[in-house]
Amino acid sequence: MHHTDHNFKATFLKQKVAAINLQETLIVLAIIGILLLLALPNLMPLIAKAKSVEAQVQLKALYNAQTTHRYMYSKYTSIMEELDFEAPRTVKENGTANYVYQIISADNASFTARAEAITDFDGDGIFNVWEIDENGNPKQIIKD
Repeated sequence: MHHTDHNFKATFLKQKVAAINLQETLIVLAIIGILLLLALPNLMPLIAKAKSVEAQVQLKALYNAQTTHRYMYSKYTSIMEELDFEAPRTVKENGTANYVYQIISADNASFTARAEAITDFDGDGIFNVWEIDENGNPKQIIKD
């Protein structure tokens, strides 16, 4: 009884070794890699869209800050420092933001602020640009 038990264990161990070898693993990884490459071009617009949410949220905040400023001083300002708005640190400054913000024009009744991407999301040399004005609706000026 004890002898056969030992035999069974030995054959069981031998079988277990031949699970997945390196070659098969590499082939599977290669296939996954190819599928990712095929899928990436379709994912790019989604990535750019997700990133552009940042621009819209920040421009909304800028718009709110401008509106507050106008209530207090009866005019919009073209000086970013006068606003209660702090742009998030960009990726170039070890931050997370992909956009830089600026106020292009401002007078008593209107203003235009712009968010310009500093990251080319899909690598085509075109940088995403959004603008917002006194109406408070972010508009995409240049699509990435």
